[in-house]
Amino acid sequence: MDWLISLFTDSESIAHIILLYAVVISVGVLLGKIKVCGISLGVTFVLFAGIVAGHIGFTAPTTILSFAQDLGLILFVFCIGLQVGPGFFENFRKGGVTLNLLSAGAIVLNIGMTFLCYHVFFDTSNSANLPMMIGTLYGAVTNTPGLGAANEALSSVFTNGELPQIASGYACAYPLGVVGIIAATIAVRYLTRTRLSEEEKDLEAKEAENPHEKPYQMRLKVENASLAGRPLIQVSEFLGRDIVCTRIMHNGELSIPNRDSVFCVGDEVHIVCAEADKEAVQAFIGKEIEGQWEVEFENRPMISRRIVVTRSAMNGKTLGKMHFSSVYGVNVTRISRNGIDLFASRNHHFHVGDKILVVGPEENVNRVAELMGNSVRRLNTPNIATIFIGLLVGIIFGSIPFALPEMPVPLKLGLAGGPLIIAILIGRFGHFMRLVTYTTTSANMMLREVGLALFLASVGIKAGGSFWQTVVAGDGIKYVYTGFLITVIPILIIGVVARLRYRFNYFTIMGMLAGTYTDPPALAYANSICSREAPAVGYSTVYPLAMFLRIFTAQILVLFFCGM
Repeated sequence: MDWLISLFTDSESIAHIILLYAVVISVGVLLGKIKVCGISLGVTFVLFAGIVAGHIGFTAPTTILSFAQDLGLILFVFCIGLQVGPGFFENFRKGGVTLNLLSAGAIVLNIGMTFLCYHVFFDTSNSANLPMMIGTLYGAVTNTPGLGAANEALSSVFTNGELPQIASGYACAYPLGVVGIIAATIAVRYLTRTRLSEEEKDLEAKEAENPHEKPYQMRLKVENASLAGRPLIQVSEFLGRDIVCTRIMHNGELSIPNRDSVFCVGDEVHIVCAEADKEAVQAFIGKEIEGQWEVEFENRPMISRRIVVTRSAMNGKTLGKMHFSSVYGVNVTRISRNGIDLFASRNHHFHVGDKILVVGPEENVNRVAELMGNSVRRLNTPNIATIFIGLLVGIIFGSIPFALPEMPVPLKLGLAGGPLIIAILIGRFGHFMRLVTYTTTSANMMLREVGLALFLASVGIKAGGSFWQTVVAGDGIKYVYTGFLITVIPILIIGVVARLRYRFNYFTIMGMLAGTYTDPPALAYANSICSREAPAVGYSTVYPLAMFLRIFTAQILVLFFCGM
């Protein structure tokens, strides 16, 4: 039995350290699946499992815990950056600008409430209270990356003294933070006297108003001798306009063409194009001829299919310029990127790995699939070189010191901010540098969850030793109710302003608030009471900027206020 006792007590052995993380993470993940009133804490329960382990002395050397903590944080924020990067800059458009400004306003109010509660409820002469309130802030807004960024920044400020265990404040505020976000969002509904049925009707009316360019169908006779022997794909490229050829009549035989079908002078072709392009198409191919096709083209059965963008030529193409409705006779109803639903606006830029839901006649959907690539096999190969190149550049970038007036120490983006910004830039512009930035959703989520679990377990184990003295015997109850105030009051203010001043749909507001707090349970609740995509649109519109601001302001707060 000595070997078993040694396995659990010899904190210097590799087996003990691996066992420690295995126990803490597995117990935390399993407990995190327990739901109370339909709400669970998810992987964040790993933090509480780590606190218990640290409290009973089940721990590891501080250097090992710090290494695992930082490694987990870097993996987590970098994968988030790759996920949100492609849509980060595209969300600043029309309503998206206003939604992002409202989201930024909520973040500022969260910070303002933190300092208000700090001065009202706590002893400001105690230097440990402000860092603990920053931990409480990030528990109240359920933002774990912000906790990581603040924790990492604290290490550069408290170089000679004991590092404040701000995870204790985070742990106190987090549970009520999850509940408070949903409760405050419901309160906004009653404060603004909003009726859900009317909001659904409003969404339906707006969707009906979404304009599509009018399609034009015509039967042409190929007269341009330079097109003889040219395949359809080449003809389309020469023309420089989006066209779909649905039928070719060659020597009296009617056939359905593909991209390699060859044009011959005298062939008759059925072309669909945007109405504005019909004259240019006629001038290039040949004159329009009268008569009906023997095969009926209308009333074909409709299908829906998810198509994956795998052709590199589609990178950067905008949805509006593809003329899916007018030219290809299909509608793109949904777009998903790395598990996040994106608004299918005319200005949406396609990237490799995007999944689009296409609805239309089967043969038209097949043409769109051929156009977009739809070769899942191409996406299954992991591109780990891009990840490690990004980490290399991100860590170097995060280590560059920026001297600011009155700042006690130079500002560094650190192990959280540096990789995050580089990942966002690579995710958006990486294809210009021949970097394949796509990773499957499952691969991205796996790296993120492993990184988050390592980070939370390490923080919890380190905080466990002082948790009882700090929270239970100290100001724990204050962290709970001040965290609730930090959660609820900004939502009530911003939610009411968004509804009454800017007239946003209530479901869009719910998604925006969930995205501002980067809180999936709140989004899940919004989706459960709305039959349309408005909550997902609001969430995905503000999530990238909100995540960036949460991480960046965490470091600013620590370096500017805690270091003074």
